[in-house]
Amino acid sequence: MVGVERGDGKFQVERILERILGYRMFPDSSGRMNRNIGEIQGGLLLVPQFTLAADTRKGMRPSFSAAAEPVHGKRLYLSLLELAQRRHDDVAAGQFGANMQVYLVNDGPVTFWLQALPTRYGTD
Repeated sequence: MVGVERGDGKFQVERILERILGYRMFPDSSGRMNRNIGEIQGGLLLVPQFTLAADTRKGMRPSFSAAAEPVHGKRLYLSLLELAQRRHDDVAAGQFGANMQVYLVNDGPVTFWLQALPTRYGTD
């Protein structure tokens, strides 16, 4: 699931893909999380999900003020998709702004939230 927030730019697109492709979250022969998606020849599914930017700290209704404007969010999502397709063999994608039914199997008690935070040198 891919969420784009206000202020995200080229840096976040490149960094998050680097993290997605390099993150060692798959088990090796000893069962330890030591392998990345390329090492297991896994597929990558990128699904736009603006609700990841929800602020749920107050009240009983989420605020989406941190989410990028749709035009900006779509541009960065498509940029991420294009870059992923150039760097990884098996990439599938959801459609930005669509009502999608996504089914997944979460293998084990593991879910990661990867972020690409701006550096002190700027975001782009």
